[in-house]
Amino acid sequence: MHTAPPQPADLAVPADRAAARRHRWRKLTVHYVEMVIAMAVGMVALHPVWTVTLDALGWSAFLDSPEAMAMVMATDMTIAMTAWMRFRGHGWRPCVEMGAAMYLPFLVLFVPMWAGLISSGGMLLWGHVLMLFAMAGAMAIRPDEYAHC
Repeated sequence: MHTAPPQPADLAVPADRAAARRHRWRKLTVHYVEMVIAMAVGMVALHPVWTVTLDALGWSAFLDSPEAMAMVMATDMTIAMTAWMRFRGHGWRPCVEMGAAMYLPFLVLFVPMWAGLISSGGMLLWGHVLMLFAMAGAMAIRPDEYAHC
């Protein structure tokens, strides 16, 4: 049995799929970077609000606790990232999932910090590093959610 040689239109399909895949990855990457930038802006813009408010209330020592500092930073990042995600058209469920990606790494690392296995600085550093992976994981669970933007 003789099969016809591939036609130019047949050869274009894999190239089109590859281009679509590259476009999707580019959109996911851009969205990821946008969220990281929003988080950084949130930390820079909102941390002074905490400082001024806590000073005014006489609770400035609150931020001396590494657990409190981690939760305040996660809150600052979550507020800004959620605002950006809502601006980009995301619903509340992905915003909550991404917010969980901000808090969970710190919460998990509190245990080894309390056990003396890592320092408070290590908890803060590794919490931020793990947060980036947690965000990527949240995006991997729902890639269509993030690739549409």
